[in-house]
Amino acid sequence: MSTRILICDDSALARKQMARALPGDWPVDLRFAEHGQDALEQLRQAPADLLLLDLNMPVLDGFAVLEAIRRQDLPVLTLVVSGDIQPEARRRVKALGAMDFMAKPVDRDALARLLQLYGLYQPGAAPLPVPAPIAAGGPLPLHDFLQEIANVAMGRASDLLARLLDTFVHQPIPRVARIARSELSMAISAADGDCFSAVCQGFVGAGLSGEALLLFSDSGMEEMARLLHYEDTPSAPEVEVLMDMSSILFGAFLKGLGDQLDLQLGLGHPGVLGRHRPIATLLEHHSRQSEQLLCIEIPYVLEHHQIHCNLLVLLTEASVHRLEQRLAYLTE
Repeated sequence: MSTRILICDDSALARKQMARALPGDWPVDLRFAEHGQDALEQLRQAPADLLLLDLNMPVLDGFAVLEAIRRQDLPVLTLVVSGDIQPEARRRVKALGAMDFMAKPVDRDALARLLQLYGLYQPGAAPLPVPAPIAAGGPLPLHDFLQEIANVAMGRASDLLARLLDTFVHQPIPRVARIARSELSMAISAADGDCFSAVCQGFVGAGLSGEALLLFSDSGMEEMARLLHYEDTPSAPEVEVLMDMSSILFGAFLKGLGDQLDLQLGLGHPGVLGRHRPIATLLEHHSRQSEQLLCIEIPYVLEHHQIHCNLLVLLTEASVHRLEQRLAYLTE
């Protein structure tokens, strides 16, 4: 008898990776959902034994799905599989009824052990290996590939920031777009009318190159200084705050990106790009260049704090071919 499994993730790459991580000798009946609302509708129409649930999704996120499952008493066991690895995220999903939590990308052996622990899978139960079906669809677009690996890298950076500041970082869906460098300031989803300070840092490695930018809203600078325990410093340590934040976010994010692509990224020296200026002024030097970029944007928001910052990772046009090679390798 097959175990009925529903994999819910907005990323086609993540759905394929999750399907491939299932034990090969486990008879399963697989279905897929692209967001939380889709998953709930499918569960109401056709029950599942196990829901493999992402947290960070459009339409309805994983937290809301867990709340709805509990409220509607839907008969399904839920294993959360997410790039949001903050301790508070793990605590919240357990409190909402998830049976357990696994970090992306999923380790196949660890998943098998967990399924055994809950009595869902027994090694060798099937007489012949049963290959796990893969989600339907054509070739995975580079945009979707980048969005998923950025999601995992973002989770690592958020986890480091959350532990340091003893807070919860809301996980946005990374925005990925190919844009002209001259259009960069118009594409950023930051608050209109606010002034920002910025730090930039270049990186290069194995065919990839670009720069990371941190745009930090001036309105949250004083509060961030308190969270970093700079309150006793005689003068406002704005440069120190910027450097601390950039060190945390750049280092963790770029390492997470490199780990998934199986390459090492060398980082240049960070530098303050400007302070207390509109975004268009901070990025004025980009407006004079027509080069195409792959832009990953992550707007970070700290729960219960008026602190907003945007992490931008700008990959050069020459990096696209290398990324497409890695995409082909990871999805073959």
